[in-house]
Amino acid sequence: MGVKNNNYCIIMAGGIGSRFWPYSRTACPKQFLDILGLGSTLLQQTYNRFARIMPHENILIVTNAEYKEIVQKQIPQVPVDNILLEPARRNTAPCIAYAYSKIASRTNVANIVVAPSDHLIIKEDEFLNIVQESLELVSKNDILMTLGIKPSRPETGYGYIQIEKDNNKKIGNANKVKTFTEKPNYDLACMFLESGDFYWNSGIFFWSLKSISSAFEKHLPELFNLFNNGHEFYGTNHEKDFIAQIYPQCESISIDYGVMEKSNNVYVMLSDFGWSDLGTWGSMLENSEKDSNGNYISGENIFTYQVKKSIVKNETRKCVVVNGLEDYIVVNTEDVLLICRLKDEQMIKQFVADVKMKYGEKYF
Repeated sequence: MGVKNNNYCIIMAGGIGSRFWPYSRTACPKQFLDILGLGSTLLQQTYNRFARIMPHENILIVTNAEYKEIVQKQIPQVPVDNILLEPARRNTAPCIAYAYSKIASRTNVANIVVAPSDHLIIKEDEFLNIVQESLELVSKNDILMTLGIKPSRPETGYGYIQIEKDNNKKIGNANKVKTFTEKPNYDLACMFLESGDFYWNSGIFFWSLKSISSAFEKHLPELFNLFNNGHEFYGTNHEKDFIAQIYPQCESISIDYGVMEKSNNVYVMLSDFGWSDLGTWGSMLENSEKDSNGNYISGENIFTYQVKKSIVKNETRKCVVVNGLEDYIVVNTEDVLLICRLKDEQMIKQFVADVKMKYGEKYF
């Protein structure tokens, strides 16, 4: 078996994309949408990217059970046994534990890349070169690795990684991680940018099967044991029942909190391949085709007057007329109209919570 066939990809596609409400809904979150109007969804772009460097049978998609049919429709080439269905949302650590355990039921040796399903990668060839270099590095070293993106602005919506400046601590082109920092406030983000030794945490991870299994056993032993006990069920008719039984017992915790921040063998590969996590309307505006006023206009029957640097999206047949807005988000759907200042877009999660409190799932 060639080295290439020891390389696996886990695509995480279970989120509900609440920051893109009301365009992204629970029934069809943003990873299943053509956010940028490129002719393919974010999940399709992610899958096709990795399919360039590894066989289809080595790419696993972890998603919520309710999205099984959407995934099968959008990625018909993925083997059915490679669509891992979570019966409940438990954050990224259980998702990754399930996927690596599934891989472990098939092989003893694997180098794994874990990627979210909803990221934009502009320079694909450069990205795939870094992926292959990183997979090679984790195949030869007992390390956990992530990709760090050089920050271009004091972004408060991303986590940051501080690197060790000591080159003697490098492994290949990867720097040792000094600290992880959660989303900072604006002033702190400015300091990070000026210091030069902080990078955005891309949320794209690399490790060998052996390294990640050991890390879970050490730092999240309860999760490790839950999934490890199902070795005989993976790939059989009993897998679904086993997963349904253990998922309610899983702690809801991210891989960052649960493993990466607790481990001392974490490295980061510094990279620049035109990355955005497309997590917000602002990041979508930044990466979209815009008109001469800097607006992203999507949909029919839209008239704008003195509108600048804004998003106007109409999902209905209604006529939408907007006058005098700058740096705004206007999204009109059949049942929801959102008008929000771009600088306040972090509040959309609060809007979602408030609407849910009053109306339940009606508008989601």
